[in-house]
Amino acid sequence: MKCTRAVLCLALSSAACAQPLDWAPLDAAVRGQIAAGMVPGAVAVIGDADHVWLRQAWGLRSAGPSPEPMTVDTVFDLASLTKVVCTTTAVLQLAERDQLDLDAPVARYWPAFAADGKAAITARQLLSHSSGLRPGLSLQAADGPGQVQARLLAERPTAAPGSRLIYSDLNFLALGLLVQRIAGRPLDRQCEARVFRPLGMRDTGFRPPASLRPRIAPTEPSGSGWLRGTVHDPTARAAGGVAGNAGLFGTADDLARFAQALLQHGGMTPLFRGTLAELQRPQGASSATTWHGLGWQLQPPLQAERESLVPLGAVGHTGYTGTGLWIDFTHRRFVVLLTSRLHPDGRGDARPLRRQVLALVASLHPVDDAPAAPPGRPVPGPDDGTATVWTGIDVLRQQGYAALRGKKVGLVTHAAAIDRHGWRTLDRLRHAPGVQLVRVFTPEHGLNADTEGRVASGQEGFSGLPVVSLYGASTRPAPEALAGLDVLVIDLQDAGARFYTYLATLGESLRAAAKAHLKVLVLDRPDPAGADRVAGPMLDPARRSFTAYTTLPVQHGMTLGELARYLAAELQAEEGLGVDLEVVAMRGYRRSMTFAQTGLDWVPPSPNLRRPLTALLYPGVAWVEGAAVSVGRGTEHPFEWVGAPWLDGPRLAQALQAEALPGVAFSAIDFVPLPGTPYGSDRCHGVAIRITDPATFDATLLGAALLQALDRQRPDIFHAERTLGMVGSADTLQQLREGLPPRQARARWQAAWGDFLQRRQAALLYGATAPAQAEHGPAASAPAPSWSAG
Repeated sequence: MKCTRAVLCLALSSAACAQPLDWAPLDAAVRGQIAAGMVPGAVAVIGDADHVWLRQAWGLRSAGPSPEPMTVDTVFDLASLTKVVCTTTAVLQLAERDQLDLDAPVARYWPAFAADGKAAITARQLLSHSSGLRPGLSLQAADGPGQVQARLLAERPTAAPGSRLIYSDLNFLALGLLVQRIAGRPLDRQCEARVFRPLGMRDTGFRPPASLRPRIAPTEPSGSGWLRGTVHDPTARAAGGVAGNAGLFGTADDLARFAQALLQHGGMTPLFRGTLAELQRPQGASSATTWHGLGWQLQPPLQAERESLVPLGAVGHTGYTGTGLWIDFTHRRFVVLLTSRLHPDGRGDARPLRRQVLALVASLHPVDDAPAAPPGRPVPGPDDGTATVWTGIDVLRQQGYAALRGKKVGLVTHAAAIDRHGWRTLDRLRHAPGVQLVRVFTPEHGLNADTEGRVASGQEGFSGLPVVSLYGASTRPAPEALAGLDVLVIDLQDAGARFYTYLATLGESLRAAAKAHLKVLVLDRPDPAGADRVAGPMLDPARRSFTAYTTLPVQHGMTLGELARYLAAELQAEEGLGVDLEVVAMRGYRRSMTFAQTGLDWVPPSPNLRRPLTALLYPGVAWVEGAAVSVGRGTEHPFEWVGAPWLDGPRLAQALQAEALPGVAFSAIDFVPLPGTPYGSDRCHGVAIRITDPATFDATLLGAALLQALDRQRPDIFHAERTLGMVGSADTLQQLREGLPPRQARARWQAAWGDFLQRRQAALLYGATAPAQAEHGPAASAPAPSWSAG
């Protein structure tokens, strides 16, 4: 669901920006993660102490049985945001009124809490997760509010109070009950009276009424439906829906009101200014990567290179259901990002979207002096993060951008070129010290990787930089576009298939740079199917084109940097053009890794390569899309579904199952593609393709078997000759049509790889291993199909 583009002029410090800001990059990031299946939908509200800059909803609130679109007033199960919005605020308000001493033992106010070694624990230690209590309770089905409290009181600390940081729901379960004892009323009523009602948070509270149910985003399945209006957290549910750790429901608008109230220096604020300052100070123990204040996790300000800064100046918190709130006191701005990532099957993940959204907001602000670390507190280093593999941009950043310092840079890139913290390479380079990013070039599908057909040149919304399309009037950087540059940087996520046009964009950029005597720096990225896999027939030399750029097998088994080395050697051998090429290699990468094994965030590099799974299927399923079938474009499952109105789906599924292809299964399916795509609005009968074992799955066998089965069912309608542009080999196509079994066809492809494998060997950066036996892919040739690069 595409949002309406929001335009804004920001006053980032004392001076207003000269150009309106359009939020297309953030819009693309959200839609990309929805397409990747990470979240069904999202709501974001972003602004400063006095203004809302962006207020937008995307995707679905509920996936079915009758899908509901996400709306900005959707009510979410806020999960652990309860800890900071409700419980922390209530506790600090009691401290402001001298009803609670944060440094006194909790047992002073609640004597029963002292049992089992908890007598010395203070409210400050509970707030900062340094009490020593374990993360959660062991609950039973029959537990209710009384049993939950009894189990809490029977808990014994696992570490000495104040000695370790242990993030624990028990801390806030205890604080919620402490508020009740001191305030004389339950936590929900206390927060309603002291926080929600004064701030105008009309849709925020515990145990939402039935009248709100139509606007509530469901979470996981429960019985015959989903949890909708019932708290997901099992402890809060056992406690009757009201607990200090979870149970709060609310909207993005209400959280924005709360954030603005904390940021404003006057007016209706829930906490005194001195309390807000204390809120931002490190409290208790800390870990190597996490500092906790009073309730909140401490973070660096939302500004460039924030991952290298001390985590002071901003606070943030997330919730298990996919919610998040960040407040930057340094620059007086906030981000609310709410998803229901557990819906519909419990397997979503909001972390990649959080990283990208925070990175985009941080990229709006110039580098300022950051708060200094308190004495004795180590600053988390750049190694913090979750990715196993560091791509070229991560390594370049760690090297301090040494290869680009003092240089004027052009960048060939798109939205899928992000680092391990969610930053676009474009934004890293425009904020890099000593680097002057002058111009941006984009491949097919444009800078945001969301456009079909020819792409126009224009301007990048966040930076105002000129953007030159390499899939419009020209497919090669023009000499005038390269004039004045010192280095051309290339950072693209390729698909690992010969007919994916980013390979051609890479080759044409190398050719143009060589003619302009311009250095090229390639920031390496993985082959999503694994760079140890070579598969499919070699391209007929006479069939070279933009979608069949050079004589490769369908799957070439090379990373982006290795492809650059391979193509540079070809340019030298065939045209006498020497490329001044440097590749920044990845760290932690192994040739056999699929994308899912790298730990990197997947951003669709083109509209229909939505998931890493799609990238595994693409080199095989794309074999047949030039003929009279739909490969699922215009559905939620491109390259996972194949069909046509004239097909017999059960018969096709049976024929493919009979091939006993490794690592893949088939089932009959009907689907209706969207208008504007092949067979749009027509009911198609066909197959759903499911990978059962990525390690043994062979995309080229799938492509050959699919082509052969479709041709056998209705050769008069299928028109197999139209697949030659993707298969790339006239002999292979003829042999398959004559009945050669796909496995025998594979043996003939492998026999023809000899010269290619020798040339490929010289380009490899990550070990000279033999190609994996599990093969992949389709081939390319002839004119570019209307749906070329995924």
